[in-house]
Amino acid sequence: MPSYLLQVAYTPEALKALIAKPQDRGEIVRKSIEKLGGKVIGTWMSFGDYDVVSLVEMPDNVTAASFALAVAAGGSCKSVKTTPLLSMEEGVAALKKAGASTYKPVGAKK
Repeated sequence: MPSYLLQVAYTPEALKALIAKPQDRGEIVRKSIEKLGGKVIGTWMSFGDYDVVSLVEMPDNVTAASFALAVAAGGSCKSVKTTPLLSMEEGVAALKKAGASTYKPVGAKK
């Protein structure tokens, strides 16, 4: 099953609510992802550009996008970033295909 890195930044209002009533949102997220056929590998709070990061497995890109859209539409997050992840094996295969492509950058000599 494909893996994805989810990064979420809460709105100031959501952070205010979480500070007033601290809670682990991981269980709520896990239930939603499992309902879509996915699996949460891990969830962490962080600081910097994003407040929460999760590593999840989803059946496909459409399912991963549907979860990201649902989170973004909820209004508690100012940013939701979903990054598809490749296994090292997939990454090496992609590198090999890139090397075999006939792509020429703009301005390249024939």
